[in-house]
Amino acid sequence: MGALVTLDLPSDSPLLDLPWIITFGPLGDADEWEPVVCGPYERSHALALAEAVVAEEQLMAVVEPLVPAVSVEQIRGEIAAAQLAAQDEVVRTDQADLYGDYEDTVDEEEMAAADHDREAGPLPAPDVAELRAGFARIAARLTGG
Repeated sequence: MGALVTLDLPSDSPLLDLPWIITFGPLGDADEWEPVVCGPYERSHALALAEAVVAEEQLMAVVEPLVPAVSVEQIRGEIAAAQLAAQDEVVRTDQADLYGDYEDTVDEEEMAAADHDREAGPLPAPDVAELRAGFARIAARLTGG
């Protein structure tokens, strides 16, 4: 069994209506290969597909919203935020005690979301028709149709 990581969002979050992608990658450091990105999907479809794949294989699946950027400034802002978050993570990791502060380097929300997903059980993977209907709904939302 692999691992599934996603955001734990409130039921009224606007992110829930965005298209979602799945990034599959190696679970451990022993495997080295380029991650595979799939999508966009509706969130429920992305979660179900990711769960179906990681249930049978030692992979990591990250399910996240695909946030459309509409300007160069917005893209630069997202890059700057990601760089700042990476720097903060390096500092937190460097400051963590090698044996005592493991929790400081693991995002608690991701752990809680993974525990919640395990308790609920895997969702059934959507069939091709359901995925295509989801693609059409995503396209309609993105184009304002």
